Amino acid sequence: MQRWWLFTVRGVFAVLFGLAALVWPGLTLIALIILWGAYAFFDGAMTLYLTLTHKEWPARWALGLIGVLGLVTGLVALFLPGITANALLLLIAAWALVTGVLQIVDAIRLRKVMTNEWFYVVTGALTVLLGLILIVNPAASALAFVITIGVFAILWGVVLVLFSLRLRQLSGGSARHAQRV
Repeated sequence: MQRWWLFTVRGVFAVLFGLAALVWPGLTLIALIILWGAYAFFDGAMTLYLTLTHKEWPARWALGLIGVLGLVTGLVALFLPGITANALLLLIAAWALVTGVLQIVDAIRLRKVMTNEWFYVVTGALTVLLGLILIVNPAASALAFVITIGVFAILWGVVLVLFSLRLRQLSGGSARHAQRV
């Protein structure tokens, strides 16, 4: 695989994010909530603007509803960050479960063209484990959640870098194998 280094970049950024989350857990949580709240509010405002200015839009009511939901959820995120943190936790748990399972499935498919694909299986398993922890223990504090995300990001990043090194070795092999990955 000629773009093995993209996995390295992803891994390095995951490690950096994880370290930042561990060093500044409160700041990380606040930053996530504020950024998402600002985005949701802005997106809602732009969608409402589209609703009001594009009278020919086939389903204006749906577009308007999306805009209102964006405004409301953005304001909730900015003014009630605790509720937003809980919702974010559930969203990340769902993401982790789906992403982890898909990574494991992808790794199984890679067995046909490479060895030591277990690095990718480990990233999938870690991701599924994160999702399960977040679902099983929803009463965990938001700061503990950020610390968990930080540790997960570091582990995941290290495994991605190791996987990228395996891909790099594979890319040095025959062109036939590189095309199949």
